[in-house]
Amino acid sequence: MKKIVALLALIALVLTSCADDKKKQDVAEEETTTEIEKNPQQLDQINFNDDGMRKIFASYIDVKSALVETDAEKAKAAASNLMTDFANVGVEPAAMKAAQSIKEADDVEVQRTAFMILTNEVEKMMMDALDGGVIYKQYCPMAFDNKGAYWLSESEEIRNPYFGDKMLKCGKVTSQIH
Repeated sequence: MKKIVALLALIALVLTSCADDKKKQDVAEEETTTEIEKNPQQLDQINFNDDGMRKIFASYIDVKSALVETDAEKAKAAASNLMTDFANVGVEPAAMKAAQSIKEADDVEVQRTAFMILTNEVEKMMMDALDGGVIYKQYCPMAFDNKGAYWLSESEEIRNPYFGDKMLKCGKVTSQIH
């Protein structure tokens, strides 16, 4: 009986966390542009300690945006640019490997799995990279069979790279990098 109650509570939590997404689904399906395309100044409002970190974050956002659009080819191209940015700065091997996995994958779900690792690596780089502005750390509790996954964003508005247009606005801001 306790297991059933716990299971029902978990289901209620998951449904509640993305309830707003379902209500806004019709509007969300009409939106096909990324946040950068709609408001290119979003990224300009973040000041970086050096140009290399700015380029890395901009390329990371391009990868994220391609995954939001569920566009494997765009994600591959953006990951290739990110690898170049990584090479120019010098990064941990895990970051390069994650970007390479996205670049080499034809399946967007494989790319999304690598993106989860990429996010962890880019987050570490961004922790001391800002002179001003905010990077938003966002979370989807339903990603990867309800294990959940994070991503970074230049905007507080949720655009879920793990589900794309299926659940575009499912997620929440969990913290900020200043």
